[in-house]
Amino acid sequence: MTRRTQQMGEFLREEVIDIIRTEIDDPRLGFWTITRVEALADLRSARVYVSVLGSDAERQETIAALRGAAGFIRGHLKPRMRTRVIPTLDFQDDRSMEYAEEIGRTLRSLKGGTLRSGGDASLRGDRAEENDRLSPRSSLPPKTAQRSTPPFPPAPPPEDEA
Repeated sequence: MTRRTQQMGEFLREEVIDIIRTEIDDPRLGFWTITRVEALADLRSARVYVSVLGSDAERQETIAALRGAAGFIRGHLKPRMRTRVIPTLDFQDDRSMEYAEEIGRTLRSLKGGTLRSGGDASLRGDRAEENDRLSPRSSLPPKTAQRSTPPFPPAPPPEDEA
């Protein structure tokens, strides 16, 4: 993705959000969020990824409403854009947030199950304490203390008052 297509995608995302919030009053629109917009290389079309909170039926209704309003949104984009061609908008269902939540739930359940049944030491063996003591990572100072230059100049030495 080039810098120009990224800029166009960000611009389209902001403008499409504004148009949907201010100009469209469709009861089929549920609780939606535009997660990202990918403008294609020729800038003649763009994929708009929409995340919808709710059931599958609500998700399908919201995506259908947005797809139906794509021409209307494109018409409202024309005075806001300074390009010769206004991109066609293709609304896509984005389930990445649900997928991330599912992964988070799985990790929390795994973490809760293993820590309660014996903790980390049971996974590392009987010599867990010795391994921790001999580990080279445990003797290193924090990363912030490894700076080669101080974050501010050293203070001048105090002057003696005589």
